[in-house]
Amino acid sequence: MNITEALKLYNPLKLTRESYKDYAQVIKLPSEYDVYDFTKGYNEDRVLENPYGVGRFNEVRQNMYKGDLYSEEDLSNYRNIHMGVDIGCPEGEPVHSFTDGKVLFFADNKASYDYGPTIITEHEITGIKVYALYGHLSRTSLEKISVGQQILQGQILAHVGPKSENGGWNPHLHFQLSLAKPEKADMPGVVSANDRAVALKTYIDPRLVLGPLY
Repeated sequence: MNITEALKLYNPLKLTRESYKDYAQVIKLPSEYDVYDFTKGYNEDRVLENPYGVGRFNEVRQNMYKGDLYSEEDLSNYRNIHMGVDIGCPEGEPVHSFTDGKVLFFADNKASYDYGPTIITEHEITGIKVYALYGHLSRTSLEKISVGQQILQGQILAHVGPKSENGGWNPHLHFQLSLAKPEKADMPGVVSANDRAVALKTYIDPRLVLGPLY
């Protein structure tokens, strides 16, 4: 799905193809980076041609999510459709707030294959409350913030965590937008095929603010 199709699919914020220019980059990507294809699975030991890359929104990822968080007796409820954008980068990379807002929640989601250190921020765009999740951060990132803290567009909010802290993944930022207010520092980063249609109306395409990354 390209950004034009995403705008047609569901765009309650009434953003345009150029609206992303009003927002800061959450990770400052170089001019060249990889676009990952996880439709056939995830090889954590693969050789990266570029230290930066992007994992796609609304992608069906086969054989990627393992562990207790994703086990289901009914395989039709297996969660493997990605509801955020992943930005692969070196550990320690600065993570910026995409726009003004405030810190709503933060926590260290320590389970294997979870987000690890996570921050959720609250914003208002075109009169609508929007919530952003920044996942797979460093633990030191959580030492520098407080609930209710005001944040400014472009400011460094956190840093990307190492594999030993971020749930066991190669270093990257998981960035996700929600129109529903979460109850804690968590959002379902992947959903099942049964929940996909509803999820796409709650977890909107992050490229609406990140731009046409792919």
